[in-house]
Amino acid sequence: MEKCNNGNRPGTLYVVGTGPGSADYMTVVAISALKKSEIIIGYKTYLDLIPEFLLDKEVISSEMMKEVDRCRKALEIANQGKTIALVCGGDPGIYAMAGLVFEMAQKTKSSCTIEIIPGLAAINSCAARLGAPLMHDFAAVSLSDLLTPWALIEKRLEAVAMADFVTAIYNPKSKKRTQQIVRAREIFLKHRSPETVVGIVTAATRENEKITITNLLNLLDSEIGMQSTVIIGNSQTYKWNDIMITPRGYSEKYAI
Repeated sequence: MEKCNNGNRPGTLYVVGTGPGSADYMTVVAISALKKSEIIIGYKTYLDLIPEFLLDKEVISSEMMKEVDRCRKALEIANQGKTIALVCGGDPGIYAMAGLVFEMAQKTKSSCTIEIIPGLAAINSCAARLGAPLMHDFAAVSLSDLLTPWALIEKRLEAVAMADFVTAIYNPKSKKRTQQIVRAREIFLKHRSPETVVGIVTAATRENEKITITNLLNLLDSEIGMQSTVIIGNSQTYKWNDIMITPRGYSEKYAI
């Protein structure tokens, strides 16, 4: 939590992670923050997933690519002494808004109290849907090159592929970005078997949820979009009863 007081009564900005989509997966703390807020601001798609928490609230909705505007507006309102919730899907500290809020608060010398309310991240909910793919060391890499140069993303993909990390791929594909996942697969195939188990979860916990377990060789045959998270297993990951399992190493040390 960061507190800055310029002598006026400070407001509060809750940066709330609403989880993967279904209200059933929201934390008690997140729900409490929304209830305490006078105003709720967020990306329209995320707000549409939580209509029951918007009743009797002032709601400010915006479109994709307006992250800076949302953060600026939320800070302005909180600096006026009000309590506002800035809604993020998943967890606000994982590829979301927490960092941007603090950066802007620092630059503008914000007077409000900022509290980050964690949520269930896509990597958690998708892993649970797939079984137990993250039982050993893992990494997360976003394929979105909007804010990160693609050369750096490729460098990171090479590193995690070579190091045999289980790897969660965020933002794997969109209507405009279709070749990044192709290149990512090529990089992993340099270091891993074509039979490496891969799980794809789209719209986890939502009505249109889709779960696919495939392998590196056939990865591109599966439907992948912006609502998808791709989890690439390590060299020990295997499939059993339509789930992914990455051994932690118990069987090598204990009789199980």
